[in-house]
Amino acid sequence: MTTRSWQRWQDWAAVVIGVLAALSPLVLTVDAAAVWALVVLGVLLAATGLWSLGAPRSVASEYVHAVLGVLLFISPWVLGYGDLLAASWTSWVAGVLAVVVGLTAVPAAQHGHSGLTAQH
Repeated sequence: MTTRSWQRWQDWAAVVIGVLAALSPLVLTVDAAAVWALVVLGVLLAATGLWSLGAPRSVASEYVHAVLGVLLFISPWVLGYGDLLAASWTSWVAGVLAVVVGLTAVPAAQHGHSGLTAQH
């Protein structure tokens, strides 16, 4: 399991998913709520991906990816842009992918974290 900085594929995937979500309003039909959700949650996802890349032993950052993914997934219904299909599908797909990459990185982060605490 990779515990070195800037190595874990899941964290790179979170960055890419976040950037694509944040940029998607440039090419999709969106309203203000969709822009808010996609840009803000996308930027936060990309930022936490960078956090995870820089601190691969951070278990919390992986859970943050999953939480942001859930928020992305439910945002079309909660924020009311479910009728904008392209924006909704972008939220749903990005949300599911964010949850998957976040949760698949948890074991590696925990392994690195436990190795760090065992050294003390």
